[in-house]
Amino acid sequence: MDNLTHSLVGAVIGQAGLKRKTGLAMPALIIGANLPDVDVTCFLWLEGTQHLAVRRGITHGPIAWVLLPLVLAGLLWWFDRWQARRGTRPEGRLPVSFGWLYGLAFLACLTHPALDWLNVYGIRLLEPFSSRWFYGDILFIIDVWLLAILIAGLWFSRRREKRGGDWLRPARVALAVGLAYIGVNAGITWANEATAPGAIASPPPIAFWQREIIARDGFHWRVDGDSRGECEFDRAIAGQGANQDLAAFLFWSRTPFAEAAPGGGVLIRDARFLDPRAGDRFTVELPGAPCETISTPARPAF
Repeated sequence: MDNLTHSLVGAVIGQAGLKRKTGLAMPALIIGANLPDVDVTCFLWLEGTQHLAVRRGITHGPIAWVLLPLVLAGLLWWFDRWQARRGTRPEGRLPVSFGWLYGLAFLACLTHPALDWLNVYGIRLLEPFSSRWFYGDILFIIDVWLLAILIAGLWFSRRREKRGGDWLRPARVALAVGLAYIGVNAGITWANEATAPGAIASPPPIAFWQREIIARDGFHWRVDGDSRGECEFDRAIAGQGANQDLAAFLFWSRTPFAEAAPGGGVLIRDARFLDPRAGDRFTVELPGAPCETISTPARPAF
């Protein structure tokens, strides 16, 4: 999911009562909910689509779930001691417990892969023990309805807190409604995929009750019935073993296909991400590759 959603989940969990457990609990929860995305730094040294082989991998796996919160808890504990020595520690801050800081950061960190699993992008939950990709196909990567639920819960909770009212209830209601919303979307996805075994029921950005059906049809992918893939895929990528962009793309891709590039050659794309606004983040261009039109009769969809 997007980092705003991750941050809001951490904040709402805090407003549900956990922020009272220790000083600096909210930073532990909000930062902890974003910790696995430290892999975004790969954009500093990787080009093209090579980031696809790095993102949502080892920093989203079991070892990171344990170690990253430990680092965060240590930094927050040190920060509190540093402020105390300088005489700048806020008087209203609760005593800081390293154990609670670690526990809260650990809990928040676990919410991150749980949310990332919900969309069609995929996540390697078992890295470094296994590079298998897992997909929930339940929510769009930026779900405006889930964002609205979390923002409303946080806003009402903070408002009541400032007025001396019951500020725990709005946050807890938001968490319950958010979980129910995810459950409803899971049911919609599973119902759609049950009617088309082997297909992907991809959630759209806003109309959460709908699904874009991506299904294999012979050597083509069909997206809501429209065929994707006009070139022989295996022949297009033949002899491209040294292409690191292609290798990273194929490692990540779930629904790859090949189409003719406007200036000649072939474009390797993924049927899950066809929005031109995504730019070339999910496209590999093979300038010299042949585009041989698929001539094999299409097999029945599965």
